[in-house]
Order: sequence, then structure tokens, then C-alpha cells
Amino acid sequence: MSGIISDNVLKQSGLIKASAGGAWTFLSKATASSSATLTFASGIDSTYGTYFFTFNNIHPEEDSRDFTVGFRDGSTAYDATKTTTTTYNYHNEADGTTGLTYDGGHDMAQGTGFCQIGGDALGYDDDQCCSGYMYLFNPSNTTYVTHFMAVMSTATEADYIVNEYTQGMCNVTAAIDGVQFKMSSGNIDAGYICLYGITT
Repeated sequence: MSGIISDNVLKQSGLIKASAGGAWTFLSKATASSSATLTFASGIDSTYGTYFFTFNNIHPEEDSRDFTVGFRDGSTAYDATKTTTTTYNYHNEADGTTGLTYDGGHDMAQGTGFCQIGGDALGYDDDQCCSGYMYLFNPSNTTYVTHFMAVMSTATEADYIVNEYTQGMCNVTAAIDGVQFKMSSGNIDAGYICLYGITT
């Protein structure tokens, strides 16, 4: 990303200049410490056309967990209706298994539960976690649905590296005004998430 975003993104400077149009503004940061959820309950509104989350060393409290996201559409619950799709590629440390697959088991079709964006048995070892990013497009628009797109790199409990791609839409025409992240079960042991607004 160095060709698109200046080194300020690494310094969390607050204002990130992008050569490919617009500016990136740091909005907030949520840090896990045996946390049930990491929640962005404010700051997502009509100010920016695109919102961008970065996930840094998200570590579960237990093996075989998935990192998930839910969206709020004006109520207090993070249960906006979603339709999603997931593909991933993988490679193990022993260099014996590789693959690229569509993961129908993690698809959602008009579901209201939390959507997996990082997982396939995320590992608890000290050298295992997941990192990545997610775009949320035009969440305040009430004419069209809100799309999101996540890319995650996950070190699994079975010593695989998995590159997971999840795309979806919140299939509501209400504004999306909050986003919450949690593990499929148990707490988020450590890691942090940053939220940026992108001027478009």
C-alpha cells in the first residue's frame, strides 16, 4: 500500500494523504483486552463516503475461533440483514497443502447474525492471530444497500496461513450507523482496530 498511502498511516497521524484521490482521516481506535466485543457506535455517518477499518494482530482467547462483524441499522442491535460470499486461499507451514476455494459454509443469505470475516479455526498460540482490513461503502445512503468488503490474513490453529476474502451487502435501505466485531465464541484476547474516513 506504500504507493497509495503515505507513511503517516503507520504513524496513525490523524490525516492520511492518498495519492489516489481524497484524504484519509483517522477517526478512532478500539483496543482489545479480553474483550467480548470491539464496537464503533459513533463516527459512522454521512461525513465520509467510505469508511475503512484496519485489524491489527487480532488474537482469540481460545483455539478454533472465527473473527466476525455485525452492522447496526438505526436500532441498538448489530443485526442488519446481510447477504455475503467468501473465498479463500491457504498454505501450511509444512509446505504440503495449498488450495484456493469458495467457502459456501460461511455464506449468508438474508441473515441477521454476525458474518465471519477472518477465521477457519483462528489459532490461540502466541504466534497466531489475524490481521487485515475492511471497507464500508456509503453507509448513510438510504436509497441503495450498503456494501462491505473484507480481506484478512489468518494464522490458524493447524499452522496454516489463510487469505480470506469476504464481500457482502447490508440488504436494508436504512443507514448503517454502527459496526461491532467479536469472536464466534469467547473473547478477543488482544489486538486493535482503527477506523478511518475517506473523503470521496
